[in-house]
Amino acid sequence: MTNLQKRILTSLFILPLSFFFIIKGGYLLMSFLFLIFFLTNYELFSVFNKKSTILFLDLLLISSLFSIFYLAEKNDITFLILLWVLILCICSDIGGYIFGKIFKWKKLTKISPKKTFSGVFGSFIFSIFSIFIILNLPIKDSININFLEVKFFFLAIIFSLIAQIGDLIISYLKRLEKVKDAGNFLPGHGGILDRVDGLMFVVILTTIFYNLNIIP
Repeated sequence: MTNLQKRILTSLFILPLSFFFIIKGGYLLMSFLFLIFFLTNYELFSVFNKKSTILFLDLLLISSLFSIFYLAEKNDITFLILLWVLILCICSDIGGYIFGKIFKWKKLTKISPKKTFSGVFGSFIFSIFSIFIILNLPIKDSININFLEVKFFFLAIIFSLIAQIGDLIISYLKRLEKVKDAGNFLPGHGGILDRVDGLMFVVILTTIFYNLNIIP
């Protein structure tokens, strides 16, 4: 089985499971987030040796998990925004992967050799698709968010950019430890940290934007 096939099969299992717990919310979601916290901490202490790196990543992880729970439980609007952001990060990752494989453009940085400028472009394009995906989900009509506003297209690009920067930051920290993946919990993806690296930064920024009334 190729790495791409493993990646697809793992995603088909993990994504519906994650959305299930987010939709259920409450104690089920809290339990799921605690599981992610403990598994990711196992990866952190197994891979990273610098205490400052572990502390930084742990604070980032805790802040992101808190942000996910906050957005999921606050109200219907933040719940919908969270779903959009999750879909956006998935789309951004897929776009970067597909465009990076198809279009062999210049390498982006030595930090992550597989990152290319074509991948960045693909991430931006696919992140915009997330707007049309969220619009077609069976969601309550009472949740009044107009995702077709211009600001959401700008936000899609910003969030995609932040996800990619977050990915590079974690890649740089792993590179300092001379490791490729943080773990092997998720076949085709590596560890949990490898899967949520960009998302952690995005959900924290989303929570900040919501409390500053930038979104919705």
